Amino acid sequence: MGFRIEKDAIGEREIPENQYFGINTKRAQENFKLGVKSVNLKLIHEIALIKKASALVNQRLKKLPADKAKAIIKACDEVIDGKLDQEFDLSAFQGGAGTSTNMNVNEVVANRAIEILGGKKGNYELVHPLNDVNMSQSTNDVYPTALRIAAIHLLRALSYSLADLQEALQLKENEFSDVLKLGRTELMDALPMMMGQEFGAYAKSIERDRWRVYKGEERLRQINLGGTAIGTGLNASWDYIFGITDTIQELTGLGLARSDFPMDITQNNDVFVEVSGLLKACSTNLLKISNDLRLLASGPKGGLGEIELPQMQAGSTLMPGKVNPVIAEMIGQVAMRVMANDYAITMAASAGQLELNSFMPLIAECLLESLELLNQGVIIFREKCILGIKANKDKCRETLETSAVMAAALVHHIGYDQAACFAGKALRENKSIREVMQEETTFPNSRIDEILNPLGITKPGIPGKQGL
Repeated sequence: MGFRIEKDAIGEREIPENQYFGINTKRAQENFKLGVKSVNLKLIHEIALIKKASALVNQRLKKLPADKAKAIIKACDEVIDGKLDQEFDLSAFQGGAGTSTNMNVNEVVANRAIEILGGKKGNYELVHPLNDVNMSQSTNDVYPTALRIAAIHLLRALSYSLADLQEALQLKENEFSDVLKLGRTELMDALPMMMGQEFGAYAKSIERDRWRVYKGEERLRQINLGGTAIGTGLNASWDYIFGITDTIQELTGLGLARSDFPMDITQNNDVFVEVSGLLKACSTNLLKISNDLRLLASGPKGGLGEIELPQMQAGSTLMPGKVNPVIAEMIGQVAMRVMANDYAITMAASAGQLELNSFMPLIAECLLESLELLNQGVIIFREKCILGIKANKDKCRETLETSAVMAAALVHHIGYDQAACFAGKALRENKSIREVMQEETTFPNSRIDEILNPLGITKPGIPGKQGL
């Protein structure tokens, strides 16, 4: 394999002849050789889309010759389609506010466009990475705009996945509407309830998450394209500034809008913190639900055992027959990761200085990872866990009947103190509240049945009031 020599203001580098990237990418590969996590390809593809939009506008404004613009556009389309993904092997954690990533795209597009025009890679007199591909742009308006576009697409996908999860939980709410069980507070016996009510509460929490995520897109629609380096628009004409916004709207099909103050978008990243906060809220609910399911399915003999989760794989290399709640554990870990990413995004956004935030690459990596993890995690959680949950009705009924929680139904009839005494006696003597009432009160059995009707206790109102 041969090499070509490329030069910059710092010196020279050998670039493999078959590679489309150039010297700036090569230096970034050397400088940020961390060995983990490459730049998210969704970000790369959206940067290429912006390069395409820019070429279209600059051709229309006669700043780019038609043949050169068409070659750039074709090269951008190949990047967008993933045909050149192997050329983007930069660490996600890089200095320079994303400049290395932007240069990586500029060089790959330029060299592919050179080929399309019949030239050889590195002949930047035909197509220049900066003068042509990056015309009227800066990393500081391209990178955050690409991140916003990528995040909007992922937010939409996540909102659909959450809607499906909400529906699956509502199906379980209906399926388990007749399953009477013991409700618990602080892990202690509390009141009777229907298992359907439990799953209905889960569905409501996901409903809020779905709506928050759906609305979160609105926060990302303002873009600073045309603001160039610090938001002042230097080296971008007014015709370009207005044209690039219209063109990127057409190419993405998104309701993007030019910021009335691009400098704000360039230097402030609180919007990404806000969106990440919505993902953290969603993760909070997912983690709570997954922990509940693991607890309710615990055992199956030595734990609560009130539900059965789908058996997905063997759970131990030593203990035969053991099956673990691996899908619930998976979504719990996804939730924890998103929460950790939220903290990183918060720290990075607050570390910006003056007219630019140098830590945009960390924000981009964490936000896109959170969105991708949540979307795929929610899909797996619904398909491989929620939809297959079964209720152990007999175990639920047995646990309820051997508890003393029915004493709460007596408060209106005999007072709190006396009801507490009945509960204590039931637990000490291993009796039901019904048996204690029969021993300690003169209520006829019919009246006791009215007061201790489990179905009535799971609804608003005073148990047995209709008999008064």
